[in-house]
Amino acid sequence: MLKRFFIAGLLIWVPLAVTYWVITTVVTALDKVLPIDFQPKALFGLEIPGFGVLVVLLVVFLTGFFAANLLGRRFVDAWESMLSRIPLVRSIYSSVKQVSDTILAPNGQAFRQAVLVQYPRQGAWTIAFVTGSPSQEIAVLLSEPSVSIYVPTTPNPTSGFFLMVPKSDVLPLAIGVDAALKYVVSMGTVPPVPPGPGRSKTLPSQ
Repeated sequence: MLKRFFIAGLLIWVPLAVTYWVITTVVTALDKVLPIDFQPKALFGLEIPGFGVLVVLLVVFLTGFFAANLLGRRFVDAWESMLSRIPLVRSIYSSVKQVSDTILAPNGQAFRQAVLVQYPRQGAWTIAFVTGSPSQEIAVLLSEPSVSIYVPTTPNPTSGFFLMVPKSDVLPLAIGVDAALKYVVSMGTVPPVPPGPGRSKTLPSQ
């Protein structure tokens, strides 16, 4: 009985403690981004927790507002053109930008559909996400039509494996990407809600 009560208490406090730790870590890190002369202690004579977060959000918003108009767009294009001429910076910046454009773009689809694949061996199934199709150079070398998938790790789905597998080895799921991600993060303890009727279970057209 005591063990059950203790576990029930942990189930309440552990998520709260982890959430608090993550938020305070992020807020503290962003507060330290500001130069000393722009810290709230120097400006107002007192500490203001979260001031750095507000400043960062404001800078991001103003940057987006500036980049949305014609003049800003030309400035961004010129800036990116300059970065593309710097050898080491060019490779890092272009790679990060391609990923961020895919994930953060309003009309982008980083993960197109949740699927089932056999990984890491035959007979062992895991959830993966369709990310696109192999490039033309690679596709002509493959024996049959294939798809590019991302196999996330659990409970941290931000790390995982990129694979190119035959379409015939992929089983489309009717559940949404968000529900599938939650299923992965929970290590299978939070099963997805069955989708409504008419939900497609076919792979998206490439």
